[in-house]
Order: sequence, then C-alpha cells, then structure tokens
Amino acid sequence: MAIVVRFVDRSGFVRERFLDLVHVKDTTSLTLKSEICAILSHHNLNLEDIRGQGYDGASNMSGEWNGLQALFMKDCPYAYYVHFLAHGLQLALVVAAREVPQVHTFFQNLIFVVNVVTSSSKRHDELQANYITEIEHLKEIGELEMGKGVNQIGTLQRPGDTRWSSHYKSICSMLRMYGATRIVVTDIATQGTTFAQRGDALNAIKLLMSYEFVFILHVVKEIMAITDGLCHALQQKSQDIVNAMHMVSTTKMLIQNLRDDGWENLLHNVQLFCERHSITIPHMDAPYFDVLKSLRQQGRQKQTVTTLHHYRVDIFTATIDQQVQELNNRFSEQSSELLILGASLNPRDGYKSFNMEDICNLANNFYPADFSEQEKNHLKYELQHYLLDVPLHPELKILSTLGDLCRGLVVTEKAKMYPLVYRLLRLVLTFPASTATSERAFSAMKIVKTNLRSRMEDEFLRDYLLVYIEKEIAETLSTAEIIDTFYLIKERRAQLK
Repeated sequence: MAIVVRFVDRSGFVRERFLDLVHVKDTTSLTLKSEICAILSHHNLNLEDIRGQGYDGASNMSGEWNGLQALFMKDCPYAYYVHFLAHGLQLALVVAAREVPQVHTFFQNLIFVVNVVTSSSKRHDELQANYITEIEHLKEIGELEMGKGVNQIGTLQRPGDTRWSSHYKSICSMLRMYGATRIVVTDIATQGTTFAQRGDALNAIKLLMSYEFVFILHVVKEIMAITDGLCHALQQKSQDIVNAMHMVSTTKMLIQNLRDDGWENLLHNVQLFCERHSITIPHMDAPYFDVLKSLRQQGRQKQTVTTLHHYRVDIFTATIDQQVQELNNRFSEQSSELLILGASLNPRDGYKSFNMEDICNLANNFYPADFSEQEKNHLKYELQHYLLDVPLHPELKILSTLGDLCRGLVVTEKAKMYPLVYRLLRLVLTFPASTATSERAFSAMKIVKTNLRSRMEDEFLRDYLLVYIEKEIAETLSTAEIIDTFYLIKERRAQLK
C-alpha cells in the first residue's frame, strides 16, 4: 500500500510526497486504517488534520459504509473523499461498460480483429494502401470532408488497459478504417499461408459483418465521445482541477440526454453504416434468441424478448446506466459541490468567478472546524477588502490557477493581510481531486522490483522507491554527503560490536 501526502507548504506550493510503502497481509478496512494511522503517527502527523482522502476503487477502501474512507470519516468528518484515480476516468468507464457482457465480448473481439490485421508489417501496409484507395474514391464522388489535418492515414489503434483514451482512439480508428480492414481480412482468409491465418481471418470477417459488433461499436463511440473531454481535463498536470468539476455535471447531463433521446439517432446511424457496408440488419420486431436466458429458463415457461428490446434495453440502456453509476461513484454530490464552491476563489479571467456568498458557504458548510464563529463572521468583511485589493495587484491580477494564487499571496505577503482567505485556499488545494503520485509509485515499484531484485526487503524497497520517486529531493543530496553518512553508520556499528 503506497501512502502519499498532499499539502501546501509555507511558500504556498502544493506538494505531493511519497511517504511510505507498507506491506499489508490483511487487506480488511480496519487493518489498513491502523497501518495508515501508525505511519502518520510515526511522522508526527495528526489524524484530525486530514482534510481529504483518496483511494482506488476497491470496495474495502471506497466502500460507503464499511470502507476505509468511511472509517476515517467517523474519526475526522471533514476528511472528504474523492476517487484517487479520477484522472484515469476513461479506463474506469471502460471497465464499467464491460459489466454488460455483450460490451465485454465486443472489446475482446475488437482486440482480436486489430491483432489479425496489424500483426505483421505486410498487413499493415496493405491496410494503409486500401485506406488510401478508399479515400481517393470518396474524394471523387464528393462524400469526403476536405481540409487541413483531416483524412490522416494512420492505422488501427490497439486498446490498452494502461493507456489513457486508447479505447476511444481504437473505436474511432475502427470506424474510420472499417472498409479497408474488411478488405485486408478477406484477403488473408482466402490467401493466407497457414490454416491458422485463414481461420483467424475468417473469424474476424464474421465479427466485422455482425450487426451486434457494429451496433456496440457505435454505442461505445457515442458514450466515449461525451466522456473524452472530461477525461482529458482530469489528466492535466495542473493542480487547479476545480474547473473540471463543471464538466462532471455537463457530462452526466449529456449521458442522460443520450439515454433519453439518443436512441433513434443512434439506430439511424447504425442503419446507414450497415447499408453502406452491406451488413444484414435484423428485424427489430422479431424474437431474439439469447443462449444464456434459454439455458436459465429450462423447465420453466420461456419468456421471449424482441430484438429491439435486446439492443435498446440489454445493451444501449444498460451500458449508459453503468457509466452514470461510475461517474456518481467517483464524483459524489458532496465532493463535486466542494470543488464547485472552491471555484469561487479561482483567479482566472480577472477573478471573474469570485463569489463572496459561495466562499462563505464553503467555510461554514465544509470546514467549520477550521474557523471559529468569530472568524466565520469576520470572513465576509475580509473578503470585501480582498476583492478591492488582490484583483488589482500587478502580480496577482494575471494569475490563472488556485495554485498560482496561493504562491502569489505568499510572495506578495498578502497572505498575512488576508489570513482567513489564505487558510481557506490551502484547505481547497489540499483536497486530492487530481493526483497521479500514488500511481507513479506503483509504476516505479514495477520498474525497480525486477527479477534481479525479487528478494529485496521491504525496508530497502521503500528507501529505494523514495529516492527514485522523489527525484527533486534526491538531487539536492551530494555524493560526498551520502558517503559520509554511510561511513558514520559503519563506524557506529563497529563501536556497538
């Protein structure tokens, strides 16, 4: 378990530091909590000072009732929770979509088709040559959009579970190069040199000509097109993630609109695509035969559903509902409201979003333990002075993020003049809405703990990772200092003997 702390230092910089790596054999919530408390106590950090917590999506950590975040909330009610890997939302949404069995099968088939076509440089060249021919044909008949940067050749993108937006790019590349892909697999099926090549290509043709494959291809494309903007916003390195929270609400709204009003348009687009590529369209009023349901209903009266019900309810609606549920799990109403209220402190566009009422509500409703009643009453008057002073300051009026504002207040010594605003700003910045330090810690562990180092002890691994991850701190240490430190340790051990 990697432990990362996020804080604002005395200079106004937002810091994220890899604190420790704990080897836990028991992964129950109570055990994890005791381990974290022990580490915090060892470093003289008080549990009561926690103002934000973030974990991955495991139920023992993020569980609303018995998870680790719920246990900390009992002891520290202002340690607001947000999903720690918010920046990896696209991958999480893909996982959520795969809860629908047909979508999971679709992604498996998509990877299979891409591997068949791009497994050799020869097939890759054939794919691009066929796509160029298709572009030229569409250009001649006037069905191709012309302009700078469009109609790039490219290739089929293989989706990867560790690469942001790779699934969306894979979907788009398959839609764009569908015709060329089908020509390549047809050639492989008829002219392949081995039975394995011909058999795989034949299976790929069947998948490409399947209405269900094409239908899910369009469904997933529509959903990911809506969520892609939010995913990119959450992947920004900037600590100012507040503005991305507005995209959370708009993304939820667009997803819901797609569920309520997007079916007819989607079905029309799928029909046009099938007609263009000569794919058989099933009769929507005909009964749909589901193998799984048929097996489960053996010995009972069978309940048949129509093909329309299968595609609209079992796939389209079910997939969208999974997306909405995942968004709600990662961005609760409480955390979203906290960050939206925090946007009132944002200095972008000449402090355009400044809202005195929202800032006061932020202190009263979310951080009541950090401000006395007298300070809460005085905050309103301090904000009045702040509004007439800070936005006009030469060094502070051109800022664009909360992090820049926090550092600017320290540099200009305005933090001493407006201590309540500065304290509230630090609290908002401490909330771990966007951080990849923990993920980098695990990535570093995979790099460091190779087969040659498989017997590395936990203590040495932790120290090694600390130096590897926190490079900017390690660079401040000279080689001479390190040698002297180890030399003193050696002498002390000799004296103990």
